[in-house]
Amino acid sequence: MNALGKSVKRVYVLLFARKVFYPVNLFLYKLSMFGMGIRNHENDTVSGEKAFIKFLKARRKLDTGVIMDIGANMGNYSVMLRKNGITLPIFAFEPHPAAFRKLSAVAGTYNFTAIPQGAGEVSSTATIYDYQGDGGSEHASMYKGVIEHLHKGKAEEVAIALTTIDEFVAQQEISRIALLKIDTEGHELSVLKGARQTIASGLADVIQVEFNEMNIISRTFFKDIVDILPGYDFYRLLPDGLKALGEYNSTSYEIFSFQNIVALKKSWR
Repeated sequence: MNALGKSVKRVYVLLFARKVFYPVNLFLYKLSMFGMGIRNHENDTVSGEKAFIKFLKARRKLDTGVIMDIGANMGNYSVMLRKNGITLPIFAFEPHPAAFRKLSAVAGTYNFTAIPQGAGEVSSTATIYDYQGDGGSEHASMYKGVIEHLHKGKAEEVAIALTTIDEFVAQQEISRIALLKIDTEGHELSVLKGARQTIASGLADVIQVEFNEMNIISRTFFKDIVDILPGYDFYRLLPDGLKALGEYNSTSYEIFSFQNIVALKKSWR
């Protein structure tokens, strides 16, 4: 913090760091999060995803390779790509049987490939948790606490199959991933651990990761994601484009609330 910043802080603390102003400060804090691209999940415009795809298209980064949509649920992200004119092959991964049935129907309509598996650190059978009697919700997670502690629901267990990105890339002989999008309700770090070879080989140019309160349940810091992607720069999505986050700093990175973070290879530009 520079001299001016320190002076402003001293004055602000002197005047407003008081119990009577606590509700106002809390309101301003939450309001500022919206301005920082956090908790903006209402649609593709406010989340920044629409501007992000426009950004990639303008730089011709979606002309070659494939797109992998990990945690596709019912396919909203893949559909959004198609509606924005993206014609690359899309592999949409969804392990929950109920959600996959809906995803398959949508995939047929919008010409992408639905994969009935999740992605993780190793290939295995596993358990996913969803609301009891509401199979295939967008909150389904590998962590029971996401349903029962964060969303105050009653969880039911569903058996699923996991692969790894490394294995899938090898099987499909994929030579370039134009966009790797991961939205797995707290499981994002495990997905990246299963893509170590893919990442090390430089096959993934752009990685989009959702980071939110689910990562508290999985006990994942954003520093863990930064560490597994040493060759990337990080940006937060805003409605008008990407905002560089700069060097890792816990104050600006470790915010456990909905946000879309994009990692671009340092050599990408």
